[in-house]
Amino acid sequence: MEKKQTYIIATIVENKPGVLYEVSNLFRRRSFNIESISVGSTEQADLARMTITVSGEPNIIEQVVKQLSKLINVIKVSILNPTTSVIRELALIKISAFDSKIRSDIIQYANIFRGHILDVSSDSVTVEVTGDSEKIDAFIELTVPFGLKEIARTGITALARGGKAIKE
Repeated sequence: MEKKQTYIIATIVENKPGVLYEVSNLFRRRSFNIESISVGSTEQADLARMTITVSGEPNIIEQVVKQLSKLINVIKVSILNPTTSVIRELALIKISAFDSKIRSDIIQYANIFRGHILDVSSDSVTVEVTGDSEKIDAFIELTVPFGLKEIARTGITALARGGKAIKE
């Protein structure tokens, strides 16, 4: 039995209603949990890019990729190599901050992690952190003692390094 690995599947799809449903339904039928999915428009208005992170055995993932490629609204499918790709995630983290000392500490941590302060109130600070998942996890772990009020993460998005594009 092969060992499960995490895969980043990049797809170019038609930018129209129902495509996300078709793609996610294919994963559901294969009993795969999508760990993260990000979808957005591309440089062409009629196309969208999906970046899907999923864990599985290599032979099964290969079959899923083949089945994805057969969907009518899917233009191109590619498995990205994490070592030769630019991978980022964005997180918005609302942290409890009831006094100026705590707010100051949170701001200092945000600066260390190259985060951005998006909102400050009398009882919380909202920070935007962008980077790889490990960086975001580390920031969250560091701020847990203050009290996390809310977290919103985008899931990863990725591009292959260099001049090659998925459409080629």
